[in-house]
Amino acid sequence: MTHLTNEGELDVVTEADVCVYNPDLHLRLGAVETDQFAAAFKALSNPVRLQIIDLISQGGGQICGCDIEHHFELTQPTISHHLKVLRDAGLISSEARGVSVFHRLNSSMLTALQGLLMLVNNTGR
Repeated sequence: MTHLTNEGELDVVTEADVCVYNPDLHLRLGAVETDQFAAAFKALSNPVRLQIIDLISQGGGQICGCDIEHHFELTQPTISHHLKVLRDAGLISSEARGVSVFHRLNSSMLTALQGLLMLVNNTGR
């Protein structure tokens, strides 16, 4: 089959070029799950927050806030903001111990993100 392009040229269309509805496709993620994943990916889209996650992972999954502050030329309120975004996205939890605050990775959320990426990277299987 042939048709004219916008530039007036002939274009050959094969069966492989024709879109056909695939009834086997379906949404695998619910609205709540999608919102949680989107919030986590949005939180991870900031380079500082990615570096914070990496630092926490190097500390065996938990480190003191002072260890985080030491690695950045940012104010303490800015670091606190980044930590809050990570907490709100469910990627970390924080616990005050005396005058220190320790931050821990939420391994179940990281595992869920990993599972989602593996699911979509497996070309739908």
